[in-house]
Amino acid sequence: MTANQADVTTLFLESSRHELLEQYWPRLRGCVEPLTDAQVWWRPNEACNSIGNLLLHLNGNVGQWLVASFNRQEDNRNRPVEFAERELIPASVLLDRLGATLQQASEVLIRLTHDDLVAQYEIQGYKGTGLSAVYHVVEHFGMHYGQILYIVKTLSGADLGFYSELNKTGRRP
Repeated sequence: MTANQADVTTLFLESSRHELLEQYWPRLRGCVEPLTDAQVWWRPNEACNSIGNLLLHLNGNVGQWLVASFNRQEDNRNRPVEFAERELIPASVLLDRLGATLQQASEVLIRLTHDDLVAQYEIQGYKGTGLSAVYHVVEHFGMHYGQILYIVKTLSGADLGFYSELNKTGRRP
């Protein structure tokens, strides 16, 4: 492996870890913690997901694609259950579960190598490289993170203030 490969590998893994654990996760947790359990499980109609279902789904996805695959563990995920759940599982329980899974994912991302990223994996019936698996998780988490934020803003009617450091031109002062 060349020095450039090591640099790109390190940069990709550090960037992926940063997005998941230092951007998406603290903001998501901070937005969901103040909600009531009824709000976490609210949905405008049966075709839409609740925040609770999305938290279960993110936990399943990260656990399957990062934790189980790279640790060579058996895949026991039951994806349909994540969307079928209607019991009002407390938000604190859902957030604790997802936080624990993200901590395991962080440990995986810290130890992955260039060889891990170019190796082939079969995850959820899909074949691809380790790099595509990591990229999938970050992209997938970001998509559902955005959905959760939209629901929170719909319920609260408030700006979440994530970019308050930007001035009116959209640039840092």
